[in-house]
Amino acid sequence: MARDSHGRTIDYLRISVTDRCNLRCMYCMPEEGVPFKPHGAMLTLEEIAQFVRLAAKEGFSRVRLTGGEPLVRLGIGELVHQIAHTPGIERIAMTTNGILLPKMADELRTAGLSRVNISLDTLDSEQFTRITRWGEINDVFAGIDAALAVGFAPVKINAVVVRSLNQDFLAFARLSVDRPLHVRFIEYMPVGTSEGTDGSGWAATDTIPNEELIALLDTQARAAGLGALIPLGDTARPEGWGPARYYHFEGAAGTIGFISAFSRHFCAECNRLRLTAEGALRPCLFSDVEFNVQDALRAGDDETVRRVLREALGAKPERHHNRVGTERLMSQIGG
Repeated sequence: MARDSHGRTIDYLRISVTDRCNLRCMYCMPEEGVPFKPHGAMLTLEEIAQFVRLAAKEGFSRVRLTGGEPLVRLGIGELVHQIAHTPGIERIAMTTNGILLPKMADELRTAGLSRVNISLDTLDSEQFTRITRWGEINDVFAGIDAALAVGFAPVKINAVVVRSLNQDFLAFARLSVDRPLHVRFIEYMPVGTSEGTDGSGWAATDTIPNEELIALLDTQARAAGLGALIPLGDTARPEGWGPARYYHFEGAAGTIGFISAFSRHFCAECNRLRLTAEGALRPCLFSDVEFNVQDALRAGDDETVRRVLREALGAKPERHHNRVGTERLMSQIGG
């Protein structure tokens, strides 16, 4: 097993395969987008697959593909197939906005993708278009249907919670009642330039602590006749590698999770490294420290790749200290 300098087991890679996206979500990138890296600056699919093979030899066993939007990367199905068939890799998952899933879900499932997380921050169609700047919410609903139809399990819905958006949290929770959907409320994390200066208009004050949200949702659910939120033990929670605390309603087909990156940080259980689309290893989402593995990959120097990987492990901080603002935007880091 790979371990960092604080004794944590690190076995989970989050790999951004592109900095491009078919949406312009307000908390992720400016409306005009970000200066995209030229194609040659990005890791090739072969380089990503080789990095995974070397990481697996160091003890990494789980991979999540992210972006930008991973489904806009040409050849993504073949990359999924290569990673899924890498010795030592037990599971491969993906975080996506879901828009391209109706066309690609069957190919991805056949290639070996284990499950998907679908990002969806509102259930109001007009608000969705404002947040994404041009998206249509029905395209995401079609993606959710496609994910369930091909047998991805679990299918998780990731909703970033932002105080000033006045989201309908109860409507999100209801998604878990009749279908096996696992809704996760994620505290807004001010990654990128701080205090809303990235154009989102949101700031650290827009973070709703999960304890506040749990109490609010429990009250709303009781009043609506859904009953109380019931905590789930570790054995009953949906499969996954993240830090969510899970609840459910009595008799519901799915669950409701809460991810507390700020108010109740989970740094002590952090199990991941991030690889950006241009080949920079990032030990912590909230730190700007990065380690270049692109040069070694392009030189075919496997031992240097493994050495840099170990250096990144050794540089993982004990905790993020609630830092606000990073040099890169989320789309450039990988969600």
